Amino acid sequence: MTQAPIAAALAVLVRDRQVLLVRRANPPDQGLWGFPGGRIERGETVFAAAERELAEETGLAGTAIRLLDALDLLDHAPDGTLRHHFILLAVLCTPGSGLLRAADDALDARWFDADALADDVRLSRDVARLARAALP
Repeated sequence: MTQAPIAAALAVLVRDRQVLLVRRANPPDQGLWGFPGGRIERGETVFAAAERELAEETGLAGTAIRLLDALDLLDHAPDGTLRHHFILLAVLCTPGSGLLRAADDALDARWFDADALADDVRLSRDVARLARAALP
């Protein structure tokens, strides 16, 4: 059975040279830190999906302003077979209102210094690169 790639939006929220990351509760990337995000729903724009996922996972509002990058995420089973192919659309967002809290499928949510994402923090692929690209 052939399954088409799954489109997903990532909300890259920047505040004072810090980026907002969430620790994922579910595969792929379970337990790793990454940008809030998820599948784009039918009829939803990429920007609307980024804003929705940001609010659902962190309690924060934000405004999507531009596309930063598009990434392929290939999720393989231990035997090497392809389980899922995600196309991740990273969207730069400006902060709005709300109180930061981890929700939905995020175990934790916090701000990180984008210039110095620590090696001891387990990050999803390309997070550090995208964080630097999002800085003014």
